[in-house]
Amino acid sequence: MTPKCCFLGFLLSVLLPGVVETQPANESLKPQRVHFQSRNFHNILRWQPGQACLGNNSIYFVQYKMYGERQWKNKETCWGIREFFCDLTNETSDIWEPYYGRVKTALAGIHSGWTMTQRFIPWWETKIDPPVMNITHVNGSLLVNLHAPNLPYRDQEGENVSMEYYELVYRVFIFNNSLEKEQKVYEGAHRVVEIKVTSPHTGYCVVAEIYQPMLDRKSQRSRERCVETP
Repeated sequence: MTPKCCFLGFLLSVLLPGVVETQPANESLKPQRVHFQSRNFHNILRWQPGQACLGNNSIYFVQYKMYGERQWKNKETCWGIREFFCDLTNETSDIWEPYYGRVKTALAGIHSGWTMTQRFIPWWETKIDPPVMNITHVNGSLLVNLHAPNLPYRDQEGENVSMEYYELVYRVFIFNNSLEKEQKVYEGAHRVVEIKVTSPHTGYCVVAEIYQPMLDRKSQRSRERCVETP
């Protein structure tokens, strides 16, 4: 931020406090890059401050609506906040429907106009986290246990609902350190995978990813887990 911008921001907050009712929307205060960020259907609205120097004195107001609705709805817990994000997971829980969000700023009684997101459809835009993976060595085999990330919903018993609700496919890859060669050893829906390893005193590293067929989308690979055979 340039010194000139900071000086103008200072003038706005100090010299113009009495024009609350008559001040038009200030374009320099409008939030920038307002967008949804979605991981495993946890849908967070994010933005950046406007071009004016806002510091910690600006506050933000968030509204949302489903495509086709005429009225915007206030997000009460994100009304007059100082953060640059707002959790709209519950408000966008119908993951096949399109939504919009918008944000405005207020500083020293001066309100900006609204900045709106592009159309957001959780089903198409959410990113899938890689599976959590644990490996144990049992009788000449590597036993790989896979766990999908949780959704932001709970079942009737109050337990977290797994991403497996959406029919995931696991892909497991093994890397033989001696041969420096990677091989896909499994693709399917099972969460426990047995990999036969025959070479003694050999290091193996295993990674896994999730594939969602309906979306034709895959996660990033999991963190590599390495073991050495006895």
